[in-house]
Amino acid sequence: MKAHTKDTQAIMTPAKSLQELKDGNSRFQKGSVLSRDLMDQMSDTSKGQFPFATVLSCIDSRVSSELIFDQGIGDIFSVRIAGNFVNQDILGSMEFACKLAGTKLILVLGHTSCGAVKGACDDAKLGNLTDMLAKIKPAVNSVEEPADASQRNSGNIQFVNMVSAKNVELNIQRILDESPVLAEMKQAGDIQIVGGMYDIQTGAVEFY
Repeated sequence: MKAHTKDTQAIMTPAKSLQELKDGNSRFQKGSVLSRDLMDQMSDTSKGQFPFATVLSCIDSRVSSELIFDQGIGDIFSVRIAGNFVNQDILGSMEFACKLAGTKLILVLGHTSCGAVKGACDDAKLGNLTDMLAKIKPAVNSVEEPADASQRNSGNIQFVNMVSAKNVELNIQRILDESPVLAEMKQAGDIQIVGGMYDIQTGAVEFY
């Protein structure tokens, strides 16, 4: 399996890029990943890179985008931060990835049993983590059920996963609201922006 070139990137439409991630996740779940010579891909990409997608995901060690989507060197830009939220720096990185480097798809990927989301649900306080978790609190507050305060914490995994899904939704909206560059590209059909949730027990990604 060769690394993407300028020509192969050019034919990767937003729809094809999304399908490639779906197909890759299916291969990952089945244990039928493609055979790649990573050293060969390293050589191929040493003078240029032509990824087709940008994935914003959590730093969680179980959620490596290259692995769960069965991709190789030079295939995707992988943006990782605990709680998979956007800020100005991440938006700038995405603008570079799409407008200048040519990726056709942005995927905001949450996952089940997310530690950062659990911390936000519990209103955890710890050094710089306090301000970081505050970025996820809007998702906590946007999930209305359960209303019982005793059930709105990390001990309720269903609530945690609902917050994770809402966090993906809110950050997609933030991308559109806070990046005119990406919003215009989406409006023009140059890129697609989608969300997804990775199940750490099954390896499956639910796209939405």
